[in-house]
Amino acid sequence: MSGTRQYTSCVVGNQLVGISVDAVQEVTSVTDLTPVPLASPLISGLLNLRGEIITAIDLRRCLQMSDRSADQRPVNLILRTDEGPVGVLVDQIGDVLEVDDDQFESPPPTLQGRGGDLISGVYKLADGLLLVVGTEALLAVASEHA
Repeated sequence: MSGTRQYTSCVVGNQLVGISVDAVQEVTSVTDLTPVPLASPLISGLLNLRGEIITAIDLRRCLQMSDRSADQRPVNLILRTDEGPVGVLVDQIGDVLEVDDDQFESPPPTLQGRGGDLISGVYKLADGLLLVVGTEALLAVASEHA
């Protein structure tokens, strides 16, 4: 008997990406980010979220995609982590998707580099693929390139 999992879906570039619903604290529109000198290029800056300063990681940069155009405003997905909240910038937020475990596949072994580190699996959907990004892997990649 197979189970189901829920993912917050978001669009990054032309990819549908899923992050476990359990890891998501909230979704906010991005306000002004304060750049951090000498920070990793994966870090877009710091964000003041109701008095709490959090780091904003750009998922486009983590997945080695080109930067979004200047007129395209990202959306901030706030994740719960053991170290406190972390912001993840994405292009667009979708729906919560509930997927069957039997639709899951491990990433192919040929997926190398940062993408291979971030993508924990893939779900086959009727209209494409959902790339699952592990939050621990995302934080590890962002701190690795600090």
